[in-house]
Amino acid sequence: MTDIFDRSLDNIKIEISNNKMEKGEEINITAKDPTMTNVLVAVGWHLHSFDAQSLDVDVSCFMLDKNGKTRMNEDFIFYNNLQDIDSAVVHNGDNMTGAGDGDDETISIDLNKISFDITQIVFVLSIYRGDEKQQQMSSIRNGYIRLINVSNSQEMLRYEISSDVESSHGETAMIVAYLNREGPKWHFKSVGELVERGLSHVATEYDIVVHAG
Repeated sequence: MTDIFDRSLDNIKIEISNNKMEKGEEINITAKDPTMTNVLVAVGWHLHSFDAQSLDVDVSCFMLDKNGKTRMNEDFIFYNNLQDIDSAVVHNGDNMTGAGDGDDETISIDLNKISFDITQIVFVLSIYRGDEKQQQMSSIRNGYIRLINVSNSQEMLRYEISSDVESSHGETAMIVAYLNREGPKWHFKSVGELVERGLSHVATEYDIVVHAG
């Protein structure tokens, strides 16, 4: 697979001790750095060695208005639609294996370019064709989502999902976190909510029309 990831962030400084989030915690990231305008949302994972068939895990996000719905199909950012109409939210490419250390997939966000109609961005991890292949989220280990300030390459927040996926009973997707807007401020909230019927079900809940096949 062609490597299209931005390698300029390979040497990101990590300060985990003060950055770990608990489930359900919400942190005002604007207060942590009022000058911040560009962030990188990065996810990583490994797979249990006893899984015979590899999983294709994807990160996606939904840009929602005040009614908690997408305004148009382009508000659904995923492997087949890599950015919104304003290029404010950009998916940096699909990693089909999760092999290797470090971040597996990333989404770049320019906070200043996000339309004022958008009040929340929802980040979702899902297994491609997980229901069809009878795969589930519990096959993921050492999973995490983290938020990076692009201007100084500093990790601001990290939420680890290992304990969340252990309770999976066939679910093939998870709502991992929210990025919430409150006026000029942005808050990052850890969620870790398992979802049945995969990414297509989440998309339908946010008013995206999913075509079978």
